[in-house]
Amino acid sequence: MTRKPVHLAVYDTYADWETGHTTAHLALAGYEVRTVAPAGEPVTSMGGLRVLPDLALDALRPGDSSLLILPGAARWDESDDLAPFARTARAFLDAGVPVAAICGATAGLAREGLLDDRAHTSGAAPYLAMTGYAGAGRYAEADAVTDGGLVTAGPTEPVAFAREVFRLLGAYDAKTTDAWYRLFHDSDPAAYAEYEEALSR
Repeated sequence: MTRKPVHLAVYDTYADWETGHTTAHLALAGYEVRTVAPAGEPVTSMGGLRVLPDLALDALRPGDSSLLILPGAARWDESDDLAPFARTARAFLDAGVPVAAICGATAGLAREGLLDDRAHTSGAAPYLAMTGYAGAGRYAEADAVTDGGLVTAGPTEPVAFAREVFRLLGAYDAKTTDAWYRLFHDSDPAAYAEYEEALSR
């Protein structure tokens, strides 16, 4: 089955650990992962990884994508430099293409108004409240939340974040996703054999 690529946003100070489970296992499921930066210039992650992006943000179209992934970054809270990514997330959701945001990216979406009418989570409710958004009543104390085509999670939940993405895209069946989660989140030794068996079907 031919699948449209998944697009991973990259920008200076992006939190490289937050999306690794998601992108690695989507790639194993047959998705091409393409990186999108503010421009065509290389960016450097929080962990010091230098990335040469596949395309600039202004070249990204929702119709060419299966999913937009927005990792956290210090720059989400330091300036409005990343606001164009939040506006692009709005265009994706308006077009019926899902978005997944973790850590500081959730604050960017809150400022854009995308969390006002969707159940969501983040690192902490007070963190999002500082954005002045109108969706505080929809905040959920959960590892990760999916609502209206949007996945949100806090910075300590990269595995739960990935699980929600897999479910949203149907990247793996329910049994495989469950075994994967128990293996990588719970370190359940029994899950390894179940996961391998599920993948071989």
